[in-house]
Amino acid sequence: MSWQPKRDLVGYGANPPDPKWPGGARIAINFVVNYEEGSEPSVQDGEGYTETGLTESSTSSIGLKGRDLAGEGMFEYGSRVGFWRIHRAFQERGLPLTVFGCALALERNLPAAEAIRAAGWDVCCHGWRWVRHFQLSEAEEREHIQKAIKSLEQTVGERPAGWYCRYGPSVNTRRLLIEEGGFTYDSDYYGEELPFWQTVEDKPHLIVPYSLTNNDGKYAAGMVHSDQWFGLVKDAFDVLYKEGSTQPKMMSVGLHQRLIGHPARMAGLWRFLDYVQKHQDVWVTRRIDIAKHWIATHPYPGKGLNE
Repeated sequence: MSWQPKRDLVGYGANPPDPKWPGGARIAINFVVNYEEGSEPSVQDGEGYTETGLTESSTSSIGLKGRDLAGEGMFEYGSRVGFWRIHRAFQERGLPLTVFGCALALERNLPAAEAIRAAGWDVCCHGWRWVRHFQLSEAEEREHIQKAIKSLEQTVGERPAGWYCRYGPSVNTRRLLIEEGGFTYDSDYYGEELPFWQTVEDKPHLIVPYSLTNNDGKYAAGMVHSDQWFGLVKDAFDVLYKEGSTQPKMMSVGLHQRLIGHPARMAGLWRFLDYVQKHQDVWVTRRIDIAKHWIATHPYPGKGLNE
């Protein structure tokens, strides 16, 4: 029988490993922008309806047939405007960023793809399209992975080293990544605050976990003010920074161009970026750099639990 995911409710427990972040940092923080606009379900791409997820009308078109021009415009805002506002914020502060990139979306905005390449941001593949991988057949999912790799090689100049599914993975995803080869890690896991190893099909595979908590998706769930979002991520940072004096961890902050890219919300991101930069012993870094550091500092220990 092919490898299947197994649950692990124990993990590192009370004694997580010391990640030994560079410079003795108390926290490693990775900002992620989800580049999805242009790859979402649409009438033009054959789904027969307009996706409005994580927009100002995030439920209005569910189940409806035909084009929703308002919903299309909200997605286009992220690609046309939001991306560039986020780009400026990080470039002006000299901070790195990871892009969870849907391959088709980047094909449809080549200036943004070139800006990502020029900035030196790493692209973790967010799939070929913004679809539910757990609804794909194994053959369809394999094809999506292969198409996404080929596409990103052309748009951003290199194959993706990481993988993260929209909506969560299927039971086949991790095995298919191993089958394809060339991936350093995946981030399809929410149950940990440090990277960890799995053995998949008798091969070592690194998991760099992600978080939907420190995420601007809260705006689509009812959060209104940028000071609410700033308070949320500031509190998370403060707790991890304090704990980091004895147990350093990592923090993922998820951003969406069509959400936080709006001016009133960007104000909260500005405040948080400036707040983080006022602290010492903080490693603001790309996701691939976290993965590479973990591989070098905590190499694969061999077959064990949750294989």
